[in-house]
Amino acid sequence: MSARTGSPIPPDTIGVHVPAPGGGRLWAERRGSGSPVVLLHGAGMDARLWDAVVPDLARDHDVIRYDARGLGRSGPPERPFDDVEDLRAVLDHFGLDRPALVGLSMGGETALDFALAHPGRVASLALVGASAGGHVWPQDPRSEAYATARRLRDAEALAALELSIWASLGRTAPGGELIETMVAENSVRRIAAESLLAHFPDRDAASRLREIAVPVLVVHGDRDHPEIAAIADRLVADLPDARGVVVPDADHYLPLRTPERLVDLLRGHLT
Repeated sequence: MSARTGSPIPPDTIGVHVPAPGGGRLWAERRGSGSPVVLLHGAGMDARLWDAVVPDLARDHDVIRYDARGLGRSGPPERPFDDVEDLRAVLDHFGLDRPALVGLSMGGETALDFALAHPGRVASLALVGASAGGHVWPQDPRSEAYATARRLRDAEALAALELSIWASLGRTAPGGELIETMVAENSVRRIAAESLLAHFPDRDAASRLREIAVPVLVVHGDRDHPEIAAIADRLVADLPDARGVVVPDADHYLPLRTPERLVDLLRGHLT
């Protein structure tokens, strides 16, 4: 069945602010009813990444999405923080014992780390254009420029690189204007938040994939960064119960580029 996507978010949808570990607030929204699904966005984005997915997914699921620390409508961190513990705080706030997790890019990495840290609290995973902790990225001029912009705290350069590398389909493709808006609005805040993101050298999901026993859907766009395809192949090969799907005409911002296809895939996976 084809999903009807692109419906506007109802004006009566109200977000809440979840207390974050160590202080601060995480903006979150809950819609729909049914089995619970938590949506996690990527770096430099916010929960608007899921705008074209939520209305239709919420027809038969209890959908929770939130802005990661320091991004979107969430407050900035004041001390080092852990995305995994932030996710646990959101689950605890909404009383979710064992939801499905859907994560894109950094959100997929967080979902993997959470599944390894708290295996009894995850029903399934859907990893969309996901990264994985411990995966070694090859160095090339664009990735070096990206690292330099982060190191120099050059928000303008970082935003331009984000769009050229990860939103290669451009402004005229579906979701293009919203993607540009999100990247521009989060560029300065992203640098500030990432400077306080705690790093755990022993959090190496890439070498522990066989420990994840839940069903996993691995999705990426055919126009995404080549290394995302390499990570997807690794995930499908090493996860015990994984299925991989390549979506045509989609770059890294797949939920905004091809929302109807993604909703259909998620519905099949969650069922």
